[in-house]
Amino acid sequence: MTTVSDPVEATRPRAITTQYTLSRDKILYGGLLALTAIAYLWGLSKNGYANEYYAAAVQAGSKSWKAWFFGSFDSSSFITVDKTPASLWVMGLSGRIFGFNSWSMLVPEALMGVASVGFVYVSVRRWFSANAGLLAGAILALTPVAVLMFRFNNPDALLILLLCAGAWAITRAIDSVQHSARWMILAGSLVGFGFLAKMLQAFLILPAFGIAYLVAGKPKLGKRILHLVLATVSLIVSAGWWVAIVELLPASARPYIGGSQNNSILELTLGYNGLGRLSGNETGSVGGGGGGNGGGGMWGGAAGVQRLFGGEFASQIAWLLPAALLGTVVLVVAAGKAPRTDRKRAFALLWGGWLLGTGLVFSYMQGIIHSYYMIALAPAIGAVIGAAMSVLWKRRTEWLPRAVLAGGILLTAGWSFALLKQTPSWQPWLRWTVLLTGVLGAGLLMLLPELKLHRTAARRAGLFTAAVLTVTALAGPTAYSVATINSAHTGALPSAGPSGAGGMGRMGGMGGGPGGGGMGTPPGQTGTGTGTGTGTGTGRGTGGTGTGTEAGTMRGGGMGGVGGFLGGGGISGVSSELITLLQQRAKGYTWAAAAVTANGAAPMQIASGEPIMAIGGFNGTDPAPSMAEFKELVAQGKIHYFVGSGGGMGGFGGRGGDGTSSEIANWVNQNFKSQTVGGTTVYDLSSGTGA
Repeated sequence: MTTVSDPVEATRPRAITTQYTLSRDKILYGGLLALTAIAYLWGLSKNGYANEYYAAAVQAGSKSWKAWFFGSFDSSSFITVDKTPASLWVMGLSGRIFGFNSWSMLVPEALMGVASVGFVYVSVRRWFSANAGLLAGAILALTPVAVLMFRFNNPDALLILLLCAGAWAITRAIDSVQHSARWMILAGSLVGFGFLAKMLQAFLILPAFGIAYLVAGKPKLGKRILHLVLATVSLIVSAGWWVAIVELLPASARPYIGGSQNNSILELTLGYNGLGRLSGNETGSVGGGGGGNGGGGMWGGAAGVQRLFGGEFASQIAWLLPAALLGTVVLVVAAGKAPRTDRKRAFALLWGGWLLGTGLVFSYMQGIIHSYYMIALAPAIGAVIGAAMSVLWKRRTEWLPRAVLAGGILLTAGWSFALLKQTPSWQPWLRWTVLLTGVLGAGLLMLLPELKLHRTAARRAGLFTAAVLTVTALAGPTAYSVATINSAHTGALPSAGPSGAGGMGRMGGMGGGPGGGGMGTPPGQTGTGTGTGTGTGTGRGTGGTGTGTEAGTMRGGGMGGVGGFLGGGGISGVSSELITLLQQRAKGYTWAAAAVTANGAAPMQIASGEPIMAIGGFNGTDPAPSMAEFKELVAQGKIHYFVGSGGGMGGFGGRGGDGTSSEIANWVNQNFKSQTVGGTTVYDLSSGTGA
């Protein structure tokens, strides 16, 4: 292609040009982080206490250091949440400094999102270009599920930050000769701390991290193996110190480990939150286990490659997933027969390995899987696409790279069209715009090199083409992200995007049972559902309603109770009369009240500020307390009230069925008189035959 030199560029000193480029890159990088922060902080308070199960634990940690350290659900430290507590540590400290409220709890999560975008940018920029880093960071920032979870209080935000920082450390280790061991130790420590955020999910990226360094690290093979050993040791130490403390302490000196059946953090790690998620054999889980007929089949659809490309999973994460898979192939092919330390190949092993390894586990796991887990794929998708685009764009004058890039943009446009078509009444113009810009971008890519434009005109045409490609890639996820920011999201099953995007979390008809709403239409959207099962009364849920019928006065369980144990009615369902009762009569008691399931107890605890015992933990299936332990606590005058059904409190039993929770509920009903307080059934445990 014949071009004419730019006279301005020819007379500009090289040092000034370089300085100008660096300043521009810094400004754009700062702008990316600033815009991400604005997006994640905008209207954050509309999410209220988000997942009240974790919010109650944050509140407890802001009041009690013991509760903070162990991740206890209540400030009296009866039972922990069913995860390791690192994310609660961050939010709890914020609550201690600024006071416990929605902002102090959620702002740290938003800032973790900004930092994650920053780590992806610097990782991609280091090996490719500033523009590639900007694209990678923007993709992560605008992925719908990322926007959702960086504005939420689940453990995923801290997990993603630590994994992104770990990937950056691996990048530095691969680059370094003298200090690669230090960087590997840092990477191991970051992933180990990720375990303390969300347990074994943090380890899904370990094969990619290890293989990338083993293949592409600059030191000799023996030293690389030694560095991997050191990284493994640092991982074990950073992940294991808290586990060791919990296991070595006598059970009487710490709270019960929520989610376990034997009061063991190791059991929780390997069972309910670990290997059970892969096999579906999750004792005490909401899905009941059993492979495709258990958690996975019910909660995440049929296992297989198609899982991530269908239903709600697709709308959360899959907008650029096909392009990312293509980008991984591009990086491997571009590396060709380059030396072992080639950066393109190393990047494909690191970030492409992250994407493929985690994606395959999510696709085939038989246990419970929720759509918001897909945030774990977002950094890898952004990084791979940013790197691959940089490689292809630099070689766009060659026919094959140009054709691959054009094919990739057509693939992305067509796939975005299909995803946007899932909500045909929502912004119908958008899918056609994306499709047309994709065709336009692909056409410009193929034609421009043949036009033999003047250098200035060619540069401008290239900038226009790049802008068209960017719009095509980001329009769909950006629109879904904006819809997410403009909607309130609460409960245990948050979902990004506009109403009607499909998927389990958006189904009506599952919100029945005590408390309702837990699996109804997502918060901020409308919908109704009915359900049958066991459990008393009716319940309200944010964004959806549900009713449940009862078989027996005090017996819980069955699918009708799903709504209750997954979210209850929120603090808005707690009457002022009940709050007053709990607050005024709490003095002298370890727990102001007890309620079945943590999600039944959480709204009362947050609204009243008093510790509420969560019988049976999250699902109501944990054997804590036992019948004998509960009777003893009542006899010792440590629990004042037992809160039953009504008022969105989740009712008796949860999914406890005929287990310990139901036994306790039956015993209370038979031995204590009930009263109705603000529409809620309350039993005074300080009087009656049981006392």
